[in-house]
Order: sequence, then C-alpha cells, then structure tokens
Amino acid sequence: MFKCLAPGAIGVKADLEEGLAYARDGGFQGLDVNMRAISDLVDAQGADHVKDLFGNHGLRIGVWGLGFAWNGSEADFKEGMDALPRLAASAAAVGATRVSQWVPPASDDLRFRENFRFHVERLRPVAEVLGEHGCRLGLEHIGPRTLRDGKQYGFIYTQAGMLALTEAVGTGNVGLLLDAWHWYTGLGTESDLRSLTNDDIVYVHVNDAPAGVGIADQVDNVRALPSETGVIDLVAFLSVLKDIGYDGPVTPEPFSQRVRELPARDAVAETHAGLDNAWQAAGL
Repeated sequence: MFKCLAPGAIGVKADLEEGLAYARDGGFQGLDVNMRAISDLVDAQGADHVKDLFGNHGLRIGVWGLGFAWNGSEADFKEGMDALPRLAASAAAVGATRVSQWVPPASDDLRFRENFRFHVERLRPVAEVLGEHGCRLGLEHIGPRTLRDGKQYGFIYTQAGMLALTEAVGTGNVGLLLDAWHWYTGLGTESDLRSLTNDDIVYVHVNDAPAGVGIADQVDNVRALPSETGVIDLVAFLSVLKDIGYDGPVTPEPFSQRVRELPARDAVAETHAGLDNAWQAAGL
C-alpha cells in the first residue's frame, strides 16, 4: 500500500500541478484526482502526458470519485451515466482504475429492503460501465450513529452490510472503501478487518477521532489527523491491512478545522507526519 494525498480532504485547494507538488514535497507516494480534469487533459494532450506528469513527480495515481448524483433523480442519474464512459476510458488510459463512492446510512423515504434494491439497481449499471474499462468501485459505509438519529429509516452502516451490497451488485468489480473513522464509529473490530482480503478493498481512508467523545456521540465532520489523539487504533488498523496484503492507496481524511486553517504546505506536512507515525509503527 502507499501513502496518498487528497488535498481537498485537508482543506487545500489545488489544481493537478499544485497537487502533484504538494504530494511530492510532502512525502506522499500518490495523489487522488479529479477525473473530469484528468479526462480533459487526456483529450487535450494525451494519456502519456498525464502519466509523465505523475512519473516526473515520482507519484502514483490514487483514486477518483464517482462524482455524480447516482442516487438522485432519474434525470441526474442519466446525465451522470452518459458522462461516465468517457471518464472511465480516460481513467483506464492513465491507469486510474480505483473509483470511490460513499453510501448514505439512512433515509427518510425508503425502508431498508426497498433502499437495498434501489442501491443495487443504481449501482449495477455504474459498475458495469466501470468494469468495461477495467475499473473497480469502492463503496464506503458511514458509521456514526449521529447521522442516523432523526432519520426515518436506517440503512447500511457496517462493513458486513456493505459487503452484502457489493455482492448483490454482482459485477465482480465492486469492493469496499474502508475508512478507519467509519470502522471505529461502526463498532468494527480487528477480526472484522482480518476477514477481508486484498480483493475486497478498493481504497482506504485514515484519520483519528476527538478525545473525550463517546462513540455514539461522534460527529462525522469533526475528526482529527491520523495519530493525533490515539482514540482510533490506527497502528492496529494498518497492521491488519499489511497482513492481508492490501496494495492500494491510503489517504488521510481528517476533516479537521484546525488543519483547514493552516497554510497549505503546513497542512500537508502535518497530515503526512501523522500518517507516517502510524505507518512506521505498523512496520510499513
């Protein structure tokens, strides 16, 4: 696995060239990308130009987000699906074959079984298009109880539930976006992680949780840098991923207001330092 930077996740605004420089100078090994921007660049200057940009910076391409309203209106879904083949083709051309998408953990409109069927119906054609271009889709379960409170109907919020959805989609190229925060807030265990294989995991997020807050009271967009508080046992999390042979990107997603307010290079440096602390402790 390799340390990957998503500038937006730490409040850093950056185009591709800036993001590459931040990742390289900050000690990361990869960069997550906006596939619409990459696709435009492929059209304008070719796939080899994009690959050379990453190669010249000594970086790998991480993950790109699905980036359209796949669970919205029929019109929104059709618009996104119409654009997806071009994005997937560009992704395949530059070697960006990992795609990510989070899944809402509750609904005010659909009961669980209805919602499960809806997700399968919407995600299967998405996965089919991605699969035609050799891309895999990682689905993220959202753990915090505070995001389900007040909603009419609960939905998937655990690793096991998301694995069931990936299998139901049935295209063979859908796995997990595994996030340490959601593993923790969804009451995940090391044994849950050890039940997985590398093939089950498309993408990994890492972070820490505020101290002094009970698991049931954790708020999704109030997190901490990797290794900042030690509430989440990130060393154990990464050690299991090493043991099961995960070979993909690991991207910090701290959602920290303190980090957002730092100058960009300081934010990148602090983020890498926190990740690297756990990385070294896990023997990576």
